[in-house]
Amino acid sequence: MCGLCRLSVNKRKVTKKEKKVKDPNKPKRPASAFFVFMEEFRKQYKEKHPNNKSVAAVGKAGGDKWKSLSDDEKAPYIAKAEKRKVEYEKTMKAYNKRQAEGTKADEEESEKSMSEVNNEEEDEDGSEEDEDDD
Repeated sequence: MCGLCRLSVNKRKVTKKEKKVKDPNKPKRPASAFFVFMEEFRKQYKEKHPNNKSVAAVGKAGGDKWKSLSDDEKAPYIAKAEKRKVEYEKTMKAYNKRQAEGTKADEEESEKSMSEVNNEEEDEDGSEEDEDDD
């Protein structure tokens, strides 16, 4: 292996370690029009082909069907996707607002704790001076 190849492998390992932890409370992104269509198509496909267990076959059949649909036939799925997107944006605004309020509360707590620590240090310093005076 050349030296450059080793470097690129090492970079991949570093990026995996630095991956952000996802917040489980964060709302999921809304489904696109195709995935809204696939929700309905999967049900129909399973009714017609009950013995087929292949996810790939369902996906391929769904993709082919989606491509063959006209714009008018796709319109209801696009409308549902847009509706879900609007709802998602509302929930994201509420989520971001909660996150902002949470960080403000954390900052206030940390400021309080810092002032409490400083007060304790001053008290300790003052008590040491009292002991020296005796």
